[in-house]
Amino acid sequence: MAVKPKATTIRVSVKTRDRIAALAKKAGEPMTAIIDQAIREMERKHRWQRVAEQMEETRHESPRAWADYLSESEAVQGPPPRSSRVAPEWEGLIPEERNEGDPGRDLAR
Repeated sequence: MAVKPKATTIRVSVKTRDRIAALAKKAGEPMTAIIDQAIREMERKHRWQRVAEQMEETRHESPRAWADYLSESEAVQGPPPRSSRVAPEWEGLIPEERNEGDPGRDLAR
């Protein structure tokens, strides 16, 4: 016998409800799935933002630890690319460029 998960009601504006409904219709998913996905994405964004903050903190407060990190990163991932330019045929196809505040490989360089 399956147990139905508990549910509750939250208040949102009609405009927000309509936006969620439109996204749900487009995705072919229930509105709750759209909300769950938005929450997961926000949690992921905050988690990576915290990682970036911690890396920046380490870079400033512990230069030796930062140097060790860079050395280990290069040993695992290989040397950084010689150029950050993308091939001409890819220009404009990449939605956004990374900057120093973004998490990921480029942050360590």
